[in-house]
Amino acid sequence: MSELVTRVAENVGIEPATAEKAVGMILGFLQREAADGPVARMIEAIPGAPELVAQYSGEGSNGGLLGGLMSAVGGGGVMALGQQLMSQGLGMGEITALARETIAYAKEKAGDEVVDEVVASVPGLSQFV
Repeated sequence: MSELVTRVAENVGIEPATAEKAVGMILGFLQREAADGPVARMIEAIPGAPELVAQYSGEGSNGGLLGGLMSAVGGGGVMALGQQLMSQGLGMGEITALARETIAYAKEKAGDEVVDEVVASVPGLSQFV
């Protein structure tokens, strides 16, 4: 996993600890929201991803008060994840770059077809990657 975290930290311009947490939150979100079969294959293909998901997927998973309100009115999903990442001090540009780097790395490890299935199964995600 350190390869992905290092790549994200360098290419997005954020601290490695923030990159690790953010990647874990993104992968945890995908594990919860994406189609089970493809996302399981994707996470297993990324070295260290299952451990990172286990470590960070619960962190802020309710998105705080705003995330809870968004979920209550049907606006959770990608928007709630964005709010969680912003609460870690990331701006929209960094979040977009982080998502793109994570998806590109996942495609290298799991293949385009699997990752494209994952992205397609999460409403609204394709506009960010």
